[in-house]
Amino acid sequence: MIQLQEHRLPRRFSLFNLGFRPFFLGGALVSAVLMTVWILMYSNGLQPNYYSYGIYWHAHEMIYGFALAIIAGFLLTAVRNWTNVQTLYSWPLAALFLLWLFARVSPLIPNLPASLMATIDLAFAPLLAISIAWPIICSGNYRNLVFVPLLTGFFIGNLLIHLQLLGVLEATADLGIRLGLFIVVVVITIIGGRVIPFFSERGVPGGVSCRKFALIEKSIIPLSLVWLILNFVELNTLLAIVSFALAAANGLRTAGWFSLKIFSTPLVWILQLGYSFIPLGYLLFGLSTLEIVSQSIAYHAFAAGGIGALTLGMMARVSLGHTGRPLAIGPVVICAFVLMLLAAILRICIGFLPIPYLATLHLSGSLWVFAWLLFLLHYTSILIKPRLDGLYG
Repeated sequence: MIQLQEHRLPRRFSLFNLGFRPFFLGGALVSAVLMTVWILMYSNGLQPNYYSYGIYWHAHEMIYGFALAIIAGFLLTAVRNWTNVQTLYSWPLAALFLLWLFARVSPLIPNLPASLMATIDLAFAPLLAISIAWPIICSGNYRNLVFVPLLTGFFIGNLLIHLQLLGVLEATADLGIRLGLFIVVVVITIIGGRVIPFFSERGVPGGVSCRKFALIEKSIIPLSLVWLILNFVELNTLLAIVSFALAAANGLRTAGWFSLKIFSTPLVWILQLGYSFIPLGYLLFGLSTLEIVSQSIAYHAFAAGGIGALTLGMMARVSLGHTGRPLAIGPVVICAFVLMLLAAILRICIGFLPIPYLATLHLSGSLWVFAWLLFLLHYTSILIKPRLDGLYG
């Protein structure tokens, strides 16, 4: 660890100067590749190595591969700001990133022992937890230790998946997938409530005022954790009630942030529109609990909408701010935002549109892939090159 005041000169290749750089770049690339491969596999009935069921691979990689990488990049960057203590950089950051990357490609390596693949994949979340816990404890910033048990939850969920794949337990992979997805939703609720109003008020020309409701801000995280627990006990009526309560709470939260002025600033409207999929997800999840709609629709409201659009917008904003660049984007990135929103809407509406299911799936997945390719086209050089202001980070 180094204190932020310690002077370091950035090099021309700055990919491992700060956590957001490799994990945003790797996460975007892996997301585009994973979705492309998944569409081809689903259409042709192929199954991946190690993962005995294709949907397990798809869900696992989008949650514990893509989403967890973006969370890692954000936390390793944000914790440095919260604590004023340098998080991983240089070769330790590169080692953590390569561990994550190897876990993504290991199922493609012939004759690699399944236990080794599982061990490599399972090691990432604990190491990330240690990496952020140390600066938090050193600085006395104990409020943000909440992310350590959440990362522990990721480890447990991932373990449940691998234990079934290894034949140690039965019928635990579905639990692990659901646990991972729901923890991502809780993380979005925590981080979104902190940064979206902040970015909105400071990002819109002329300024906007984001209204916060004290009761909602005090109760939304505990209520989200209650909802997380209720998903694993047989109390469906109570789960539906809490889901509808969270839909209302997150909906009011989003309404309090909203202003028509945000549509002048793409880096703001993508965050608010992305977050609006969270209350929609809770609403659909409550309805699915009552068997009114398919649970898959609710899952994809959270995943394709909330995770997809919100991470894309957050990555675009954070990558500019933390490389000392102006907070402005051009048509390429705006197009990526629009494609991501369309991908989410199509995936949620699948089955209700006058388009065949498989065609809708292909269209939604293709829009997702193109959105991330456009992000990579614009941001790869930004994430690799040093900050414009000459600072290290």
